[in-house]
Amino acid sequence: MFPTPQAAHRRAAFLLAFCALLWSIAGVVTRQLERADGFEVTFWRGLFCAIAVLAILGWQQRGNPFAPVRAMGWPGLFSGAMWGVMFTCFMLALTRTSVANTLLVMSVSPLLAALLGRAVLGTRVSAVTAIAIVMAGLGIGWMVHEGVSTEGLVGMAIALAVPVAAAINIVTLKRIHAEVDLAPAVLVGAILCCMATAPLAWPLEASSRDLALLALLGTVQLAIPCFLMIRAVRHLAPHEVALIALLEVVLGPIWAWLGADEAMPAATIQGGLVVLAALAGDTLFARRTRPLAAPATDPAGLH
Repeated sequence: MFPTPQAAHRRAAFLLAFCALLWSIAGVVTRQLERADGFEVTFWRGLFCAIAVLAILGWQQRGNPFAPVRAMGWPGLFSGAMWGVMFTCFMLALTRTSVANTLLVMSVSPLLAALLGRAVLGTRVSAVTAIAIVMAGLGIGWMVHEGVSTEGLVGMAIALAVPVAAAINIVTLKRIHAEVDLAPAVLVGAILCCMATAPLAWPLEASSRDLALLALLGTVQLAIPCFLMIRAVRHLAPHEVALIALLEVVLGPIWAWLGADEAMPAATIQGGLVVLAALAGDTLFARRTRPLAAPATDPAGLH
């Protein structure tokens, strides 16, 4: 027996929150690296992500991981290109501007997803969700306001590619994924990321301990949550996906504080509480009024 749309929506929201939890460990794990940094981290993470996705696809397809990649066609390559942009530009932005500037730019992701979802899919945004998007953006702005500066405008422009690519990818997944399984697009994105960063990562200096941590990043922090996110997207509106994904920004500083002894300023706590309040409010008050995404009859989904 298939679950109701409301139950599928609720499961998808929790699944995406779990994805954000996994994404958020990037900072604390990266802090444990001994020698690898910058583009080398991005390269190895992308490589291990590709290996992990190949393993998942091989298990699903009984030893033929490239069959679903070929079946995606051009939509899959396009989605893979968007994944590649997201995987690469975030790290590139961090080398050109501050973390605060990067996170501030990325906070526009729910707004971009809402606008693109409305334009392409006709998805409505309830008043409560619109308020939640604004609150979340303000909360992240407050979290990072002490570190924001006008320096590194090139890096901020590069960082803008991340929420833009994310919004385009989410809408693509919503529009196409019911007919074509676009989960293998994560593999395409990881390969493109490796190709883009390999020349910049050379010479490779990662220690054996670094490689173990980078394998953790590529598998647990990148491949698995991205794969699961694609399953969750079918039951959520584009702006909901981007809004819930902002949990990554809230949880990241907490893990860095607990696992790497990084200071957590009062503004980080205050802004994080605003973001959490926005997400909780949207969940509690808009559940009955928001238009639910029609579930696809795909046995690989949340059913």
